[in-house]
Amino acid sequence: MQNNSQTIRRFIEEVLNRGNIEATGQFFWDDMVEQVPFPGQGPGLEGLKDVLRGMRIGFPDMHWSVEEQIAEGDKVLTRFEWTGTHREEFLGVPATGRPVKVWGTVIDRLQDGKIKETRIIMDTLGLMMQLGVFPPPKA
Repeated sequence: MQNNSQTIRRFIEEVLNRGNIEATGQFFWDDMVEQVPFPGQGPGLEGLKDVLRGMRIGFPDMHWSVEEQIAEGDKVLTRFEWTGTHREEFLGVPATGRPVKVWGTVIDRLQDGKIKETRIIMDTLGLMMQLGVFPPPKA
C-alpha cells in the first residue's frame, strides 16, 4: 500500500509547485469532494483544477512547502505555507505585484491511494491584507 503522506507530498510538488494542473487526476478521484470550497468552486476534480489554474495564473511563481504532516488511518493532515507574487487577478483582486506568504492546513481522506475528500483551511484574510484589500490591524 502506498504511503498516504507521500501521495500528498507528490501532489504538492508535481501539481502545486511545478504547475502541472493536468496531473491532478493522478492524485484525486473524479468525484472528489471539497468540504470547504473556494468561492465559485465547481464540484469534483474539474472544479478543483479550475481553482488551481486560477491560483497559478494569479501567482505564477507560487511555491508550497510542507511544514508538518500527521497521518492516521486514511487521513493526512498537512500544515503548509505557500508564497508567490500576485501577477494577475485573483478572487476579483487586480494584480498588485506584491509578494505573499500564506499559511494553512488541509485534511485529506484517501481511498485506494487517491484523495477522495479534502478540507482546506487557509488564511485568506491574511492573504487579502497582504494584497491591500483590507488594511492591517492597528497596533
